[in-house]
Amino acid sequence: MTDPALVEHLRARAARDPRVAGAAPDRDDLAELIDELIDDERHILPAAERAEVVQAVVDEALGLGPLEPLLRDPAVTEIMVCGPRAVFVERAGRIAPAGARFADDAHLLHVIDRILAPLGRRVDEASPMVDARLPDGSRVNAVIPPLALDGPALTIRRFGGGPLTGDDLVALGTMDQRMRDLLGLAVRARRNVLVTGGTGSGKTTTLAALAAVVPPGERVITIEDAAELRIALPHVVRLESRPPSLEGSGAVPIRALVRNALRMRPDRIVVGEVRGAEALDMLTAMTTGHEGSLSTLHASSPADAVRRLQTLALMGDVDLPYRAVQEQVASALDLVVHQSRLPDGRRRIVELAAVAAGPDGPVLTPLCTRTRDGDGVAWAPAAEAWAGRTAADAGEGP
Repeated sequence: MTDPALVEHLRARAARDPRVAGAAPDRDDLAELIDELIDDERHILPAAERAEVVQAVVDEALGLGPLEPLLRDPAVTEIMVCGPRAVFVERAGRIAPAGARFADDAHLLHVIDRILAPLGRRVDEASPMVDARLPDGSRVNAVIPPLALDGPALTIRRFGGGPLTGDDLVALGTMDQRMRDLLGLAVRARRNVLVTGGTGSGKTTTLAALAAVVPPGERVITIEDAAELRIALPHVVRLESRPPSLEGSGAVPIRALVRNALRMRPDRIVVGEVRGAEALDMLTAMTTGHEGSLSTLHASSPADAVRRLQTLALMGDVDLPYRAVQEQVASALDLVVHQSRLPDGRRRIVELAAVAAGPDGPVLTPLCTRTRDGDGVAWAPAAEAWAGRTAADAGEGP
């Protein structure tokens, strides 16, 4: 591990150098300058350690400091910072300690501020929690004292590389080919689809893969707290909510964006995650000419997802009768895709369930379920009939 004191000393000296003072040097120019400063100060370092010091100074000056090596590692899917001395990473679904360290709380807070500054967001004692994103779309969450008792907590969920397609998810084992065909058919037939699952189960990745199946001639509007969806379509409008300003004004919640999206001539509305009163507006959109909408929801099963969606919709209008909300959910929702992260870290779609209206509210019909070991899929007889009706609606029937 490089000496933090030496890294900070070289960074401070480089910042005062006339060649870079007041400018934004590129990485190669700064690395060359740091190399010269090491020679100038006669630091005797082995070649490998010297290269590490140069890279650490460049990362500190232009990047996110100790986190940069982790961000360059394509195998890292999540970075979890629990105070300045404890950094963990997830690789292949497994969590392990990382060698990265911060000098102190102030150093970690500086890195958090560097993430937030380009987005116009803030975190301080008055507003100690924040959601943000990196330029590559990776999701960021930060919590600082007094809420975080052991120092600032920073979580980065990586979205490295390009967006995954349905074929990619088949190759990874998230879904099998028959699932992929059925889900693609559902999207083309303008079915309203809800992707559910727990934290880190891969909901957003699956949502983006489904959205990519939308015909290229359609206008898609995405709505998120922190914009992370990357959809390879020619006509996508990306909207992002806004937190309140320092004065406590100017907030634009997800619900306001959903309502505004209805005035933007959308063919499809994609809500990154439904977590509040916007559920009612999304259901309204699904039943008023905006079929084919997509969203995600935290839930432990398709049945729990339907119940939670009904509860969230009631938050949008407490005067609505529960029965009316049940009927609207049954009318709006067509398919629930439930995803899970297995104990060994693999992410799998474990159930597909069709939603229909019943005498007592929404009725779920399982189309397929994954076997307990996560390697096999059992298809229900109802799947073929559902696929046939969906294909007819998509104009792809025999």
